[in-house]
Amino acid sequence: MRIGIASDHAGKELKTLIVDFLKTAGHEPVDFGVDAHSDKSVDYPDYAAILAREISSGKLERAIAICGTGIGMCITANKFPGVRAASVWDEFSARMSRAHNDANVMCIGARVLNEYRAMDLVKLWVDTPFAGDRHIQRVNKIKELEKKNFAARGHT
Repeated sequence: MRIGIASDHAGKELKTLIVDFLKTAGHEPVDFGVDAHSDKSVDYPDYAAILAREISSGKLERAIAICGTGIGMCITANKFPGVRAASVWDEFSARMSRAHNDANVMCIGARVLNEYRAMDLVKLWVDTPFAGDRHIQRVNKIKELEKKNFAARGHT
């Protein structure tokens, strides 16, 4: 699976480890984040927006966004149509964001999770399928709200 990945300066080392992990697991990571060798501080909304546009346009099926807490990336990514970003911090949030909400962007915090915990959660999130069933109706309601709200603002 092609999986986009982006980070700000806080997440650059963790991003590099996750890219390597995804490659080893047979996925194709597409890196939109800060260069691991850069010491430059950057704004997480810029990188979340790049990643979210790729999801919104259908160029990527899934993505992982990393900042200090994961929260800023999540807030920003959810401003784009078709993006269902979830802040993930434990096994339950990783599993349920995929199984029940069909989340297509996983947001994690490099200052919140150590690298081993982060890898476990990435693997769980990537491997968890959408459960469908009664959850389809709920995800479709989210999509309808999104359509209405973006159309009301003159966006398509």
